[in-house]
Amino acid sequence: MTDQEFGGLVQEKLEKLFQGYEASVVLLDTKTDTKTEHYIRYNPKLCSTQLSPMSTFKIFNSLVGLETGVIENENHSMVWDGTKRWNDNWNRDQTLQSAMTNSVVWYYQNLASSVGEERMKKFIQEAHYGNEDISGGITKFWLGNTLKISADEQVDFLKRLVNDDLPFSKRSMAIVRGLIRLEQTEKGSLYGKTGSNQVDNKWTLGWFVGYVAQPERIYIFATNIQAPDGASGIKARELTEQLLTEY
Repeated sequence: MTDQEFGGLVQEKLEKLFQGYEASVVLLDTKTDTKTEHYIRYNPKLCSTQLSPMSTFKIFNSLVGLETGVIENENHSMVWDGTKRWNDNWNRDQTLQSAMTNSVVWYYQNLASSVGEERMKKFIQEAHYGNEDISGGITKFWLGNTLKISADEQVDFLKRLVNDDLPFSKRSMAIVRGLIRLEQTEKGSLYGKTGSNQVDNKWTLGWFVGYVAQPERIYIFATNIQAPDGASGIKARELTEQLLTEY
């Protein structure tokens, strides 16, 4: 295993790419045939800084929901309560798949409530997810609250998800991998989840975490961006896809 920063001209391009943001990127390049791997980091100090996972936690939340039987599979539906929310995609009945695709907060809050604090804490601790702190309340601990995770830790978590190495059944992990599959391109299959934090109607933190699967290798990544405004998960995904294309 080797560990390095993006070097030379690539570093300069990344500084230009992330101009206006405090950003960090971790990219793990794994060759599936030889099991060799190396990490590449942009802004290494920030890569180890723990931040709120926001909606990237939906990956973990889905695993717990499936493992406990609170939800059955990707088609498990919940009925909309009729409350109008800011995102029109949220204002209807949801399946687990649509809730992941549209990042539906109320669905996952209901899921976490049904799991309960005791079981949620048990799985968080067994998986060593971030700082393992869910004291902020069962429906909000991951939303700009007590739970924190770094880009380094996000990549480690996703690596274990890819390798069936988390404290969940292979069935649960396979379903969740399917939930976060975004697109198939000539470069491979892209899997991922965004996350955003909004403060006073301004986007202050954006995440995009996931991986690109190719026949011979897997690239696992975690990007976060911070700014007084404009740092959303959508923007983090846009910038990450530019980086992956360049790399």
